[in-house]
Amino acid sequence: MLTVDFSRFPIAPGDRVLDLGCGAGRHAFECYRRGARVVALDRNGEEIREVVRWFAAMEEAGEAPVGAGASALQGDALALPFPDASFDVVIVSEVMEHIPDDKGVLAEMVRVLKPGGRIAVTVPRYGPEKVCWALSDAYHQVEGGHIRIYRADELLGKIREAGLRPYGTHHAHALHSPYWWLKCAFGVDNDRALPVRAYHKLLVWDIMKKPLATRVAEQALNPLMGKSFVAYATKPQLPRLPEAGTP
Repeated sequence: MLTVDFSRFPIAPGDRVLDLGCGAGRHAFECYRRGARVVALDRNGEEIREVVRWFAAMEEAGEAPVGAGASALQGDALALPFPDASFDVVIVSEVMEHIPDDKGVLAEMVRVLKPGGRIAVTVPRYGPEKVCWALSDAYHQVEGGHIRIYRADELLGKIREAGLRPYGTHHAHALHSPYWWLKCAFGVDNDRALPVRAYHKLLVWDIMKKPLATRVAEQALNPLMGKSFVAYATKPQLPRLPEAGTP
Protein backbone atom coordinates (compact mmCIF):
# COMPACT_ATOMS: atom_id res chain seq x y z
CA MET A 1 0.00 0.00 0.00
CA LEU A 2 1.74 3.15 -1.23
CA THR A 3 0.98 6.60 0.14
CA VAL A 4 3.20 8.49 -2.30
CA ASP A 5 1.65 8.72 -5.77
CA PHE A 6 4.49 7.97 -8.17
CA SER A 7 2.54 9.35 -11.11
CA ARG A 8 2.87 12.76 -9.41
CA PHE A 9 6.31 12.03 -7.98
CA PRO A 10 8.16 10.12 -10.71
CA ILE A 11 11.30 8.13 -9.99
CA ALA A 12 13.81 7.80 -12.84
CA PRO A 13 16.23 4.89 -13.26
CA GLY A 14 19.48 5.78 -11.53
CA ASP A 15 17.93 8.29 -9.12
CA ARG A 16 19.54 8.16 -5.70
CA VAL A 17 16.63 7.87 -3.26
CA LEU A 18 16.51 8.08 0.54
CA ASP A 19 13.48 6.51 2.22
CA LEU A 20 13.77 8.16 5.62
CA GLY A 21 11.95 6.30 8.40
CA CYS A 22 11.31 3.49 5.94
CA GLY A 23 9.49 1.20 8.37
CA ALA A 24 8.63 -2.02 6.55
CA GLY A 25 10.07 -0.58 3.32
CA ARG A 26 7.03 -0.22 1.07
CA HIS A 27 8.21 2.96 -0.70
CA ALA A 28 11.82 1.80 -0.83
CA PHE A 29 10.76 -1.41 -2.59
CA GLU A 30 8.72 0.51 -5.18
CA CYS A 31 11.64 2.86 -5.93
CA TYR A 32 13.94 -0.16 -6.29
CA ARG A 33 11.51 -1.71 -8.78
CA ARG A 34 11.66 1.53 -10.76
CA GLY A 35 15.43 1.31 -11.12
CA ALA A 36 16.54 3.73 -8.41
CA ARG A 37 19.57 3.41 -6.17
CA VAL A 38 17.77 3.27 -2.84
CA VAL A 39 18.88 3.78 0.73
CA ALA A 40 16.28 2.77 3.33
CA LEU A 41 16.93 4.19 6.81
CA ASP A 42 15.08 3.62 10.07
CA ARG A 43 15.90 3.75 13.79
CA ASN A 44 14.32 0.31 14.29
CA GLY A 45 17.00 -2.30 13.73
CA GLU A 46 14.55 -5.19 13.48
CA GLU A 47 12.67 -3.52 10.63
CA ILE A 48 15.93 -2.71 8.85
CA ARG A 49 16.98 -6.36 8.99
CA GLU A 50 13.64 -7.35 7.46
CA VAL A 51 14.02 -4.73 4.71
CA VAL A 52 17.49 -6.11 3.92
CA ARG A 53 15.99 -9.60 3.54
CA TRP A 54 13.30 -8.31 1.19
CA PHE A 55 15.81 -6.40 -0.93
CA ALA A 56 17.80 -9.61 -1.31
CA ALA A 57 14.68 -11.57 -2.23
CA MET A 58 13.71 -8.96 -4.84
CA GLU A 59 17.17 -9.09 -6.39
CA GLU A 60 17.07 -12.88 -6.53
CA ALA A 61 13.61 -12.78 -8.13
CA GLY A 62 14.74 -10.27 -10.76
CA GLU A 63 12.23 -7.65 -9.63
CA ALA A 64 14.63 -4.73 -10.02
CA PRO A 65 16.11 -3.64 -13.36
CA VAL A 66 19.82 -3.66 -14.18
CA GLY A 67 21.54 -0.69 -12.58
CA ALA A 68 19.19 -0.46 -9.61
CA GLY A 69 20.69 -0.70 -6.15
CA ALA A 70 19.41 -1.04 -2.61
CA SER A 71 20.80 -0.85 0.90
CA ALA A 72 19.31 -0.41 4.36
CA LEU A 73 20.78 0.91 7.57
CA GLN A 74 19.81 1.89 11.07
CA GLY A 75 20.15 5.59 11.77
CA ASP A 76 18.89 8.80 13.32
CA ALA A 77 16.68 11.13 11.27
CA LEU A 78 18.16 14.12 13.12
CA ALA A 79 21.77 13.15 12.29
CA LEU A 80 21.78 11.51 8.88
CA PRO A 81 25.07 9.73 8.08
CA PHE A 82 25.35 11.21 4.57
CA PRO A 83 27.24 14.13 3.04
CA ASP A 84 25.42 17.23 1.83
CA ALA A 85 23.55 16.91 -1.48
CA SER A 86 23.73 13.10 -1.55
CA PHE A 87 20.24 12.31 -2.91
CA ASP A 88 18.05 13.21 -5.87
CA VAL A 89 14.90 12.22 -3.98
CA VAL A 90 13.91 11.99 -0.33
CA ILE A 91 10.72 10.31 0.95
CA VAL A 92 9.54 10.67 4.54
CA SER A 93 6.22 8.90 5.00
CA GLU A 94 4.24 8.84 8.27
CA VAL A 95 7.31 9.82 10.30
CA MET A 96 7.23 13.49 11.25
CA GLU A 97 4.22 13.12 13.54
CA HIS A 98 6.40 10.94 15.79
CA ILE A 99 9.39 13.28 16.19
CA PRO A 100 9.48 16.26 18.60
CA ASP A 101 12.01 18.18 16.49
CA ASP A 102 10.21 18.02 13.16
CA LYS A 103 11.99 21.16 11.94
CA GLY A 104 15.30 19.42 12.62
CA VAL A 105 14.21 16.46 10.48
CA LEU A 106 13.25 18.78 7.64
CA ALA A 107 16.61 20.57 7.92
CA GLU A 108 18.46 17.25 7.63
CA MET A 109 16.39 16.21 4.62
CA VAL A 110 17.13 19.51 2.90
CA ARG A 111 20.83 19.15 3.70
CA VAL A 112 21.18 15.73 2.05
CA LEU A 113 18.94 16.62 -0.93
CA LYS A 114 20.63 17.89 -4.06
CA PRO A 115 19.64 21.30 -5.45
CA GLY A 116 16.79 20.64 -7.86
CA GLY A 117 15.92 17.45 -5.99
CA ARG A 118 12.43 16.46 -4.87
CA ILE A 119 10.91 15.47 -1.57
CA ALA A 120 7.66 13.74 -0.60
CA VAL A 121 6.25 14.17 2.90
CA THR A 122 3.21 12.28 4.19
CA VAL A 123 1.52 12.64 7.59
CA PRO A 124 -1.84 11.63 9.07
CA ARG A 125 -4.54 14.07 7.96
CA TYR A 126 -5.96 16.44 10.57
CA GLY A 127 -9.65 15.44 10.50
CA PRO A 128 -9.41 11.62 10.57
CA GLU A 129 -6.51 11.79 13.02
CA LYS A 130 -8.48 14.08 15.34
CA VAL A 131 -11.27 11.48 15.46
CA CYS A 132 -8.75 8.79 16.44
CA TRP A 133 -7.37 10.93 19.25
CA ALA A 134 -10.88 11.70 20.51
CA LEU A 135 -11.82 8.00 20.56
CA SER A 136 -8.67 6.62 22.18
CA ASP A 137 -5.80 7.90 24.29
CA ALA A 138 -4.00 4.60 23.75
CA TYR A 139 -3.87 5.34 20.01
CA HIS A 140 -1.30 8.08 20.50
CA GLN A 141 -0.16 8.10 24.14
CA VAL A 142 2.40 5.32 23.71
CA GLU A 143 6.18 5.32 23.44
CA GLY A 144 7.09 6.39 19.94
CA GLY A 145 3.46 7.30 19.17
CA HIS A 146 2.00 10.34 17.47
CA ILE A 147 2.81 13.54 19.34
CA ARG A 148 1.09 16.07 17.07
CA ILE A 149 -1.63 16.44 14.46
CA TYR A 150 -0.74 18.57 11.45
CA ARG A 151 -3.04 20.92 9.65
CA ALA A 152 -2.16 21.06 5.95
CA ASP A 153 -1.22 24.74 6.02
CA GLU A 154 1.01 24.18 9.07
CA LEU A 155 2.98 21.40 7.38
CA LEU A 156 3.32 23.37 4.14
CA GLY A 157 4.51 26.36 6.13
CA LYS A 158 7.25 24.30 7.77
CA ILE A 159 8.26 22.88 4.40
CA ARG A 160 8.62 26.41 3.01
CA GLU A 161 10.52 27.58 6.09
CA ALA A 162 13.00 24.76 5.48
CA GLY A 163 13.78 26.26 2.07
CA LEU A 164 11.67 23.93 -0.08
CA ARG A 165 9.05 24.86 -2.67
CA PRO A 166 5.82 22.82 -2.49
CA TYR A 167 4.35 21.96 -5.87
CA GLY A 168 1.47 19.60 -5.13
CA THR A 169 -0.67 17.96 -2.46
CA HIS A 170 -3.36 15.29 -2.19
CA HIS A 171 -5.00 12.92 0.28
CA ALA A 172 -4.76 9.12 0.36
CA HIS A 173 -6.24 5.99 1.96
CA ALA A 174 -9.84 7.09 2.61
CA LEU A 175 -10.92 3.47 3.06
CA HIS A 176 -8.46 3.12 5.94
CA SER A 177 -9.93 5.93 8.05
CA PRO A 178 -12.98 3.93 9.21
CA TYR A 179 -10.72 0.99 10.10
CA TRP A 180 -8.72 3.13 12.52
CA TRP A 181 -11.86 4.68 13.95
CA LEU A 182 -13.12 1.19 14.68
CA LYS A 183 -9.77 0.21 16.19
CA CYS A 184 -9.85 3.24 18.46
CA ALA A 185 -13.49 2.68 19.44
CA PHE A 186 -13.06 -1.02 20.33
CA GLY A 187 -9.49 -0.78 21.65
CA VAL A 188 -6.33 -0.36 19.60
CA ASP A 189 -5.01 -3.72 20.82
CA ASN A 190 -8.33 -5.52 20.43
CA ASP A 191 -8.19 -7.27 17.06
CA ARG A 192 -10.93 -9.72 18.04
CA ALA A 193 -13.81 -7.26 17.85
CA LEU A 194 -16.09 -8.39 15.00
CA PRO A 195 -16.35 -4.98 13.26
CA VAL A 196 -12.56 -4.61 13.34
CA ARG A 197 -11.96 -8.13 11.97
CA ALA A 198 -14.58 -7.71 9.25
CA TYR A 199 -13.23 -4.37 8.08
CA HIS A 200 -9.67 -5.68 8.14
CA LYS A 201 -10.69 -8.53 5.83
CA LEU A 202 -12.22 -5.95 3.47
CA LEU A 203 -8.98 -3.96 3.39
CA VAL A 204 -6.84 -7.05 2.76
CA TRP A 205 -9.18 -8.10 -0.07
CA ASP A 206 -9.00 -4.60 -1.53
CA ILE A 207 -5.19 -4.48 -1.38
CA MET A 208 -4.80 -7.94 -2.92
CA LYS A 209 -7.49 -7.75 -5.61
CA LYS A 210 -7.56 -4.00 -6.40
CA PRO A 211 -11.16 -4.09 -7.65
CA LEU A 212 -12.32 -1.16 -9.75
CA ALA A 213 -15.28 -0.40 -7.46
CA THR A 214 -13.16 0.25 -4.37
CA ARG A 215 -10.50 2.14 -6.37
CA VAL A 216 -13.18 4.51 -7.67
CA ALA A 217 -14.76 4.81 -4.23
CA GLU A 218 -11.45 5.64 -2.58
CA GLN A 219 -10.58 8.26 -5.17
CA ALA A 220 -13.95 9.91 -4.62
CA LEU A 221 -13.63 9.79 -0.81
CA ASN A 222 -9.97 10.81 -0.51
CA PRO A 223 -10.68 14.57 -0.58
CA LEU A 224 -13.26 14.10 2.21
CA MET A 225 -11.71 11.55 4.56
CA GLY A 226 -8.33 10.44 3.22
CA LYS A 227 -6.26 9.12 6.15
CA SER A 228 -3.01 10.70 4.92
CA PHE A 229 -2.01 14.15 3.67
CA VAL A 230 0.74 14.09 1.06
CA ALA A 231 2.90 17.05 0.02
CA TYR A 232 5.52 17.26 -2.74
CA ALA A 233 8.26 19.89 -2.91
CA THR A 234 11.51 20.74 -4.65
CA LYS A 235 14.79 22.16 -3.40
CA PRO A 236 15.65 25.29 -5.41
CA GLN A 237 18.61 25.17 -7.74
CA LEU A 238 21.67 27.11 -6.63
CA PRO A 239 22.00 30.48 -8.40
CA ARG A 240 24.50 30.44 -11.24
CA LEU A 241 27.69 32.34 -10.53
CA PRO A 242 28.68 34.94 -13.14
CA GLU A 243 31.47 33.86 -15.47
CA ALA A 244 34.89 35.36 -15.01
CA GLY A 245 35.07 38.81 -16.54
CA THR A 246 31.28 39.28 -16.51
CA PRO A 247 30.33 42.53 -14.77
